[in-house]
Amino acid sequence: MKNTSTRRDFLKLVTNAFFSLSGLLGLGGLFRFFSFQPDPGPPTEFELGPIYEYPKGIQVIRLDIPAVIQHTDEGIIAISLVCTHLGCTAEENEDGEGFTCPCHGSRYSKSGNVIEGPATKNLPRYRIEEQVDGSLRLYTK
Repeated sequence: MKNTSTRRDFLKLVTNAFFSLSGLLGLGGLFRFFSFQPDPGPPTEFELGPIYEYPKGIQVIRLDIPAVIQHTDEGIIAISLVCTHLGCTAEENEDGEGFTCPCHGSRYSKSGNVIEGPATKNLPRYRIEEQVDGSLRLYTK
């Protein structure tokens, strides 16, 4: 009879330990869940430097944005290099007169207009503002 009581006490102890451990692990998971900090996301503002670094007729590709900055007759403009088909980064053509998406072959003119699909939308333009000190700031949103 004594062996049965000891066996029962042992099983009760193991069961209680298992449930206690499960509860602690569950509380740890809840703590992690409620303390989660999402990524801040990609930046939406970029310092481009002084305006004199962008002479007329020159285009500068910034892969960190990704965008191409051009000084044209209408001023300094920024065109996104994110393909409007599936979001790959378009690359400059060998002749420098446009951009091609390496993923599915969409082609864009130097001004960002679709030349050949599968993309159906032109590359969007970003807003650029000249700061009081003569530097340029680009906004993607």
